[in-house]
Amino acid sequence: MTAAARRGGWSIALWLAGLLVCGLLVARTSVTADLSAFLPRSPSATQQLLVDQLRDGVVSRLILVAVEGDAPDRLTGLSRALAARLRGNPLVAAVENGERTGRSTDGAYLWTNRYLLSPGVTPDRFTADGLHAALQNDLRLLQSPAGMALKQALPADPTAEILRLTDRMLGDTGGPASRDGVWVSADGARALLLVQTAAPGFDMDAQQKTLDFIRGAFGEARGPDGSAQLVMTGPAVFSVQTRDRIEADATRSSIVATALVAGILLLVYRSLRVLALSLLPAATGTLAGIAAVGLGFGAVHGITLGFGVTLLGESVDYAIYLFTQTQPGSPAHRTLRRIWPTVLLGMATSVVGFGTMLVSSFSGLAQLGLFSITGLVVALAVTRWVLPSLLPDGYATERPARLAPVLTALTRGAPALRLPLAAATLLSLAWLAFQGPAIWSAELSSLSPVAAADQRLDEALRRDLGAPDAGHLLVTGAATVEEALTAAERLAVPLEALARDRLIAGYESPAHTLPSQAAQRARQAALPPPDQLRASLAEALQGLPFRPDAFAPFLADAEKARTMPLLTSASLDGTSLKLKLDSLLVRSGTGWTAMLPLRGVTDPQALAARLAGDPATQGATLLNLKEESDSLYRTYRQEALTLALLGAVAITLLLALALRSFRSLVAAVMPLAAAVVITMALVTALGQTLTIFHLVGLLLVVGVGSNYSLLFERPEPSPALRERTVASVAIANLCTVIGFGTLAFSSIPVLHGIGMTVAIGAFLCLAFAAVLGRQHLAELEGTGHG
Repeated sequence: MTAAARRGGWSIALWLAGLLVCGLLVARTSVTADLSAFLPRSPSATQQLLVDQLRDGVVSRLILVAVEGDAPDRLTGLSRALAARLRGNPLVAAVENGERTGRSTDGAYLWTNRYLLSPGVTPDRFTADGLHAALQNDLRLLQSPAGMALKQALPADPTAEILRLTDRMLGDTGGPASRDGVWVSADGARALLLVQTAAPGFDMDAQQKTLDFIRGAFGEARGPDGSAQLVMTGPAVFSVQTRDRIEADATRSSIVATALVAGILLLVYRSLRVLALSLLPAATGTLAGIAAVGLGFGAVHGITLGFGVTLLGESVDYAIYLFTQTQPGSPAHRTLRRIWPTVLLGMATSVVGFGTMLVSSFSGLAQLGLFSITGLVVALAVTRWVLPSLLPDGYATERPARLAPVLTALTRGAPALRLPLAAATLLSLAWLAFQGPAIWSAELSSLSPVAAADQRLDEALRRDLGAPDAGHLLVTGAATVEEALTAAERLAVPLEALARDRLIAGYESPAHTLPSQAAQRARQAALPPPDQLRASLAEALQGLPFRPDAFAPFLADAEKARTMPLLTSASLDGTSLKLKLDSLLVRSGTGWTAMLPLRGVTDPQALAARLAGDPATQGATLLNLKEESDSLYRTYRQEALTLALLGAVAITLLLALALRSFRSLVAAVMPLAAAVVITMALVTALGQTLTIFHLVGLLLVVGVGSNYSLLFERPEPSPALRERTVASVAIANLCTVIGFGTLAFSSIPVLHGIGMTVAIGAFLCLAFAAVLGRQHLAELEGTGHG
């Protein structure tokens, strides 16, 4: 066995071992569609609050459920049956569908703890005068529509604390319409439920199990003959749907692109073995890229997975360059020695470009960078050290030579388009300058992989549920839960004043559901001892038409409340009110944050001014969630743009060091610059606004296009080799355009954006390399070819 054969054997063994290791890593890597992967790792404190909520806050666990397509009475019955099946399952933390009875867990919590929860519990309220005034008010309420409910509660609650709590905590958001005690849409066409999952939003597998369980429970409640349909939206639903769609799109695009590329390569090489070898570097690189991301980040984002099909477009080029430029009678390793410096430099430009993404503060962007770099390096390594040993002895193809006359004619005539190209570039620059910042999306929603139809459905269900206006949020933080609740209670006075002045319609507070320990102790202290309360009640009843013994339950409940243990977060377990508390009181870093949503803000500027000038609100921050989320995205976009520019500069410096000729550098860079500018103009002219994913696409354009420029500018020892080089670049470009072009048909907006950007840009890079090239023309004209 020769030394070369032994080296080839070791290369193959090492490659097979690497495949095995990568396969094991990929099998253990989970796929996520968590949007927070594409948000900053170190944002501001307020932005971190948004990121945390997107990742594992209560918001990420909510599922909006609607039952539709049947008679109204049937829908409400299905709602009850579905809710009953969901409650108590460990996958579901809470279910709310409007059912509220005196025996419900929510009602029991409010009723049992009314004297610790109600802010109306003060010492004055339980004096003889205070009780007398409360009983007089009861008499008036008994004549009102609320009289029936009051009559049942009156013996145990003459101060009507339960009415105050019910109005504030169960009815303070307006809520959805109700039919037979069950939530329904305004037109009655849907019965509505709100489900909180036990698992956090980023746990895709658990969310999938929960959704499957809800579907199964609905199928049982409906029965085989029912016509009703189940509709679900919300972050958990979107995350699972997005993961499934990305996987489906990536699979479909990979199959279509592989089939088309395979068809082209089979037509060119006329060998199934060579066809398989051509795809081997791309497949190995994709597997290695996913394994590297799984090892580095613990999970691979669906967007990164979808990005795998794009790797086919560039990494398959390496095998094409090797096979197409190998002449009859010339072994593959000789071809590799000849093209290796140029191909290595082309790969290095891509690695340098994507290397800037590795330092991004956005883990999703860093994932894309690591995936691309690993995939390209591994693909080129397989091409260099594995493919030559697997090629048939003496393999060479004459097929590319037959394309030479057409390709040579096109290449020779391309420089005639230099003036039109200059005009198109200037026109594109003018268009981009005219559009200004408007070419860039300024909203966080541009990152959303959720389809527009699903977003509209989500908005419709939220309107049906009467979801409160969450546009403005008052946030205050503290080191402990108790301090955070106390801080929220201090904000009650200024917020009540704002409501009276109609600057806000109302607000929510975690202290409504769980008062601070200090507030609870104060309310217990406001309840007199039994003998004193009995005497005050007897005096208060004088002159009123109530029996003296009618309020024995009140005396017993008041004494129980006066000595009962204080409420904690655990006291709400099993109630849907726990969902509200968890959404308004969240852990942030080493402390806790209390969030107070403001409803019906009429004048944001006046509101901000009032809060800023009130000493009671010092330490609290007013957030406009829309502005904050868009500010977060603008920070993201600016960093991504900066990294892209640094990548372009790094690529230029690398080419300058490698080429060591200003003219060669200009010849290599000019086609890339023109392709980027015109691609941006075309994409925006087609109605798209640019996002950070388009920036990733443009980096790919530069990486792929640099190979074309370098190969076109590389001198060749013979016209035949020049023709093979031109043919290899043309075939590689066609495969790249196909690989990315299939992704342009993806239903996921971000994958569509990357696919369309690179497909257009890669084709333009090839065309402009031919138009602006110098070396190949001199060779062709000097030898009389073409």
